[in-house]
Amino acid sequence: MSLEVKNLSKKYGEKTVVDNLSFEMKEPGVYALLGTNGAGKTTSIRMMLGMLAHDSGEVLWKGKPLDAVSCNVGYLAEERGLYPKYSLMDQLVYFAELRNVKKSEAQKRIKYWAERFEVEEYIYPGKTSKGKTLPPKKPEQLSKGNQQKIQLISALISDPELLILDEPLSGLDPVNTDLFKSVIHEQIDKNKFLIMSSHQMPTIEEFCTDITILSKSKTVLQGNLNDIKKSYGRVNLFIKCEGDILPLVEECGIQLLNHKETEYQLKVTGDDQANILLTKMIEKKIMIVRFELREPSLHEIFVEKVGGDNEEK
Repeated sequence: MSLEVKNLSKKYGEKTVVDNLSFEMKEPGVYALLGTNGAGKTTSIRMMLGMLAHDSGEVLWKGKPLDAVSCNVGYLAEERGLYPKYSLMDQLVYFAELRNVKKSEAQKRIKYWAERFEVEEYIYPGKTSKGKTLPPKKPEQLSKGNQQKIQLISALISDPELLILDEPLSGLDPVNTDLFKSVIHEQIDKNKFLIMSSHQMPTIEEFCTDITILSKSKTVLQGNLNDIKKSYGRVNLFIKCEGDILPLVEECGIQLLNHKETEYQLKVTGDDQANILLTKMIEKKIMIVRFELREPSLHEIFVEKVGGDNEEK
């Protein structure tokens, strides 16, 4: 076992914001910490990192309390936090030195990541058409997306064993989203431990094996994502066909979720109900383009579990 969170709790006065959070990562991979805004995700992450004191519980790395000495941690915070008036190079070297990376090695890593994220022009001084050297850029001169790239570089600069990403893809355009995803996949391939918090459910499904969903400070669902989806059964039915099947849907007692032109999203009780509808469609000689029976998506499971949790904490 490499990472274990045991009964982590936090109160502000009489209000509990994290209530006995527990989970473990026995091997490298990606663990998702999910919940609506204010459910306690970021507070939990800050307690894990020692940035915020916890009222009870413990966080262990390889059986010992997790701290900067026992574990090389990289952290991309949801609230980005570069110093606006200092050069990017100075800040990245500073962050590296805080993680015991020598300046010469830090500069090599910065060069690699600057090229990887296509931000060399912002980190290294440029020249005007007349040969005058321009000063390096400061964070306040960068777009939000490029600031996010610099923040991720600062999280990766120490080549961390444990990487915590809080909303890593927030605000990125499609091109940079794919770039960030490729870097995350690289970290997974290097057998790193990653904890990810995101409101983008397809991203969680792409990367994460195990999840915890928080609602109003409490854990409402936890476990292996594939096992959770299987437990719901294949109840979502998507049909694309040439013909009106609404009378057949009603005849079979199937719930209609959405209908747009030739496409139907339905909820069935199981395989038997779906097969009855399929048989009726064939008997009516309705041309079927697509007939897909699937497990619920993480988005649908998430909404079911925390749909009423809208409090801010």
